[in-house]
Amino acid sequence: MKQLKIGNILLKNPLILAPMLDITNLPYRLICRKAGASLAFTEMIYTSAISHENKKTLNMMKTSKKDSPLGIQITANNPDEIKQILPNLNSDNFDLIDINCGCPSDRIIGNQAGAYLLNNPEKITKMIKILKTSNLPITVKIRLGFKKNNVIKIAKIIEKAGAEAITVHARLATQGYDIPADYTQLKKTKSAIGIPLIGNGDIFSEEKAQEILDICDGAMIARGAIGDPLIFNRILYYLKTGKKKEFNFKKNIKSFQDYLNLSEKYNIANLSQIKYIGSKLIRNIPKASNFRDKLMHLSSIDEIKNFVKTIN
Repeated sequence: MKQLKIGNILLKNPLILAPMLDITNLPYRLICRKAGASLAFTEMIYTSAISHENKKTLNMMKTSKKDSPLGIQITANNPDEIKQILPNLNSDNFDLIDINCGCPSDRIIGNQAGAYLLNNPEKITKMIKILKTSNLPITVKIRLGFKKNNVIKIAKIIEKAGAEAITVHARLATQGYDIPADYTQLKKTKSAIGIPLIGNGDIFSEEKAQEILDICDGAMIARGAIGDPLIFNRILYYLKTGKKKEFNFKKNIKSFQDYLNLSEKYNIANLSQIKYIGSKLIRNIPKASNFRDKLMHLSSIDEIKNFVKTIN
């Protein structure tokens, strides 16, 4: 199995949990790490939210000793915002910093952040150089382009600015999930740069992970890990043996119980978030639709904990 090194961080395997809004909080990161994810990121945080330090943002930045190595993912619309939050990017809490230049949401693009930055690589360069003063490794997550493919040009600019790795989601910012991720562009990008390339997009199976890793240095798993943290375990087994493990719904229920306990321990997830993630964790089990209906009518973590015990 190939090793992946980002700056001074040597990962135990090349499988990475993607940053996902309202999903990858501390409890969810921990259950994915237990399943084999070698690196995880906070949910994407806008720099102005970090400056205000409200409760929601502080929860998004919350971590623990077992939550390592950890990257904080940020986005902004100008380099000055990056300067202002440098003191908040404590190296005791985070092992690297990732700039999100790939988020396609209307709200983020409306703020001229996320994927909008692909229109202005000079801003990306300035952001990287400012963050380099933190002495933490800097990575950047991008798409193939905003409205047109310019991934190789952008990747070379990011490398020249001093980033230690690049993650490429193999779609344009204007393309939805109905358009398949274009792995041929990952191959072209890998040939054009000298820093590690992490591939992202449509990794729902062992075979897709292998396909990405045949091209890239690492594989970042996003939607494939929502409700299925054990995808990391199954992929690692496949990479080592060439054989596939069957999906085990009892282990998924155990992951749900772990997630509930960790949410309570760290006082992080709200009830709606727990229900959403819980509904995903039980979607592949027998009578899943009936269990989901019951879950949505529960009104406390204790009720959900008792409910999960009835699933077998």
